[in-house]
Amino acid sequence: MVEYDSDLLDKTFGALADPTRRRILAQLSEGEICVTDLAKPHAMSLAAVSKHVIVLERAGLVKRRKDGRVHSLALDAKPMEEAQAWLDSYRQFWTANLDGFEKYLEKLQPNKETKPDDDAPTHTHN
Repeated sequence: MVEYDSDLLDKTFGALADPTRRRILAQLSEGEICVTDLAKPHAMSLAAVSKHVIVLERAGLVKRRKDGRVHSLALDAKPMEEAQAWLDSYRQFWTANLDGFEKYLEKLQPNKETKPDDDAPTHTHN
């Protein structure tokens, strides 16, 4: 089994757990943006957005660049690649279990070939 950085995974998944932070990452996926412009589409204060940015920075998902008083942010997808690799390591397990579940559900389905035809005339004996 491949070894993963547990602390990094915890920070990455923790950061991704919040919808506001996921929206911020989506904004940053379009390119570098200053913190002030990043906050505009969100219905929250600049201080609240900054707190989300700090969580993203601690997870390594965002890099900050300072130019005087302007703080620009850029996406760093490396931690997400690590998280994806961790998820992929379980894909075989999930696929095997889902395939087995699918076969089980198929067994529960009535056999369509032996099912009476709804359009066929019925015969009654008087």
